Amino acid sequence: METFDIHHAKTHLSRLVERAAQGEAFVITKAGKPLVKVVPIDEPVARDPQIFGFMKEGISAPEDFDTMGQKEIEELFHGS
Repeated sequence: METFDIHHAKTHLSRLVERAAQGEAFVITKAGKPLVKVVPIDEPVARDPQIFGFMKEGISAPEDFDTMGQKEIEELFHGS
């Protein structure tokens, strides 16, 4: 793997980024010591778009959904 001093990397950043984007990984050093490894980002995995309503026929809610268990809940908070 190729290495570049940080001064060289700053001077030639555009070229080095283009090389990394083409798949070439490299290391940036400072005073001969490795600082960072530059690698290309993997292409994001294409995902199928979310299909809304795909379970529309399989799920239903009762008419009193928003008040279900209201009496029991009130009793838990306030007592019988």
